[in-house]
Amino acid sequence: MTAKFVRIFGAVIYAFAGVLACSNAMAQAYPSKPVRFVVPYPAGGPFDEVARAIGHQLTATWGQQVIVDNRSGAGGSIGADVVAKSPPDGYTMLIGNAGPITVNPGLRRDLPYNPQRDFAPVTQIVAAPMVLVVHPSLPVHNVKELIQLAKSHPGRINYASAGIGNLQHLGMELLQSLAHIKMNHVPYKGAAPAFIDLLSGQCEVMFANIVGVLPHIWAKQVRPIAISAANGAPVLPGIPGVAATLPQFNLDGWMGIFVRVGTPPEVIAKLNKDITAVVESREFSERFGKRGAQVVVGGPEGLAKIVREETVLYAKIIKSAAYCRSKTPWENNFIDD
Repeated sequence: MTAKFVRIFGAVIYAFAGVLACSNAMAQAYPSKPVRFVVPYPAGGPFDEVARAIGHQLTATWGQQVIVDNRSGAGGSIGADVVAKSPPDGYTMLIGNAGPITVNPGLRRDLPYNPQRDFAPVTQIVAAPMVLVVHPSLPVHNVKELIQLAKSHPGRINYASAGIGNLQHLGMELLQSLAHIKMNHVPYKGAAPAFIDLLSGQCEVMFANIVGVLPHIWAKQVRPIAISAANGAPVLPGIPGVAATLPQFNLDGWMGIFVRVGTPPEVIAKLNKDITAVVESREFSERFGKRGAQVVVGGPEGLAKIVREETVLYAKIIKSAAYCRSKTPWENNFIDD
């Protein structure tokens, strides 16, 4: 009996050692071919810039090319769906944010993926709030003045966003709901084209990611009047949070890395390790820190926590927003209780 037990125990240990060896070999071999890095927004925007900076360093580290693939549209859902339907092998990554991950699940009935079911979080990479900016021709210098102007000209002020359901859109709808005002929404297919029309004066107001908008603020091409995060942004010390005027308003932005669920844990661990090394490097942190982005990493668990908590938060905000109760054509697929 003892001899039989020893043989069985030895076989189990041998098999377990084999599994560990295979896992280690897989992690060491990955990546053995080019890796696709899906950006769910157009080229030229802040997410594209961050992805290309990370991809450049990973290419050097791995000796394999990281190809940035811009798949924009539907508030980031098109690009997210590409990753949700990719093989679970770590060779297709998503740089995601609230839009396709925590906002759209509460916004669309026809969302073709489930973020918490279809994605495996790798790590958060940065925290970056939005800045409420206006075209210099608009005679407002703070949120209070914007509210007063919008009340005196209902539906006349055009605000731009990166698309329906994007966090920029949701932020403006929340602001309007809290302030009891109405502005005209002009959605674009990404932040870059939206910002071009803001600079030209076609639109007068926009919530813009701080990473992309900061150079234009310094150049005085747009005027910052508030920060989406209640505690403001250190890089713009004189600009208050929207919460200074509307205390219930507090939206912070983030970027995180996801892969398809089912990706081997050792591959996710390698991605977490190597991407964390890139974003914590002096070159990356200084480059984007000067642009208002704060490097924040927390591994798969930290990013999963953000997704869980924000999904609940934004579902509540969406249900209370005015556009969720209207019946204009583009809202036919949106959740309305």
